[in-house]
Amino acid sequence: MSSHRWWSWADRDQVARVDMYTRQSLYALLWSFFVIFAIQAFNEVPAGDRDLAVAVLVAGTVVTYAGHRVLSDVIALYPATRPVPWRSLGPFLGLEAVGFLASLGLPREVRGLAVLVLWSALAWSLVGLRGRRTTIAVLVGLAGAPALAAREPWFLVGGLGIALFFMFTVRASLWMLGVVRELDRARATRSALAVAEERLRFSRDVHDVMGRRLSAIGLQAELAATLARRGDPTAADRMLEVRETAHETLREARELARGYGRTDLGQELDGARSLLRSAGIAVSLSVDSLPQAWHEPAGWVVREAVTNVLRHSDATTVTIAYDDGTLWVTNDRPRPGGDASGTGLSGLAARLAGVGATLEIDADETSFAVVVRLSSVEVPA
Repeated sequence: MSSHRWWSWADRDQVARVDMYTRQSLYALLWSFFVIFAIQAFNEVPAGDRDLAVAVLVAGTVVTYAGHRVLSDVIALYPATRPVPWRSLGPFLGLEAVGFLASLGLPREVRGLAVLVLWSALAWSLVGLRGRRTTIAVLVGLAGAPALAAREPWFLVGGLGIALFFMFTVRASLWMLGVVRELDRARATRSALAVAEERLRFSRDVHDVMGRRLSAIGLQAELAATLARRGDPTAADRMLEVRETAHETLREARELARGYGRTDLGQELDGARSLLRSAGIAVSLSVDSLPQAWHEPAGWVVREAVTNVLRHSDATTVTIAYDDGTLWVTNDRPRPGGDASGTGLSGLAARLAGVGATLEIDADETSFAVVVRLSSVEVPA
């Protein structure tokens, strides 16, 4: 529920303003017709029955207020098809039934006043209810109840005609309000999806970038420790490489947090070459013919595939090649019994699918290849 005061306007958003306008318009029509019917019928009441007519108007005001509450619930629920809460509908229908029954014993002119007042509240409050059976029941009730209570056959046709007009007015207003609410919900859903997509992007990039960098730090630190145990003076240089890699990792982490983590294929290839060679793995590159428009998805592939090599293989040689719309990263020693595909490649496949590329795994006992079909990715002219 809105926390706005009912008369406020400037501090509401556009959806709240449409809601307020629709509500106040329908409320105004409900009470306006009550006043119009009451004045018209009251003027026809003989002077001797005016006190009784005033009592009818007081009772009619109570019934109309109960109808106001029902109308408020109908507006609040739209466009949902849930039933109106019985806490408002039950008392209102009870008051209407008692009112119509009581009107049967009133003088003719006073009875006409009572029927008009009761019928007006009944019509404005119920014509917004949805559902085929409910609509038919409402129209039958609005046509039949006043005709029986007033004992005037013309009420049957007149009541039905006016009820249809009321129904068109109320439902057209509620339809407009429902469209605005649905659009607002769609906008909120779109915003939530954008947030979820950004979180997924960040999580994916953290996995891709940090996974590779941390693997590099681990390998470099292990190499430095081995050299230090042997008394090799180059151990200090290797630790400087660890520090440099850590600084680079921190820089990339900051870029990811700021949303600047656009993948650069050249940097990914340089990083892959350096990382693999530091692990004692020979690298063969053949990607010169790769179109510029495909560099970013190709960078994703290189990053994840190299991380996968370090974690799930004992490779001595890695080949990164492109030809005729297909990029593949192959290593010569997959680890026996290991899950070389991993969740990282599954995430990469989903990410590539978003740009029209497909990922396949070609593995046997002597090689493991990540094969990516880029030919379906649209290349700007």
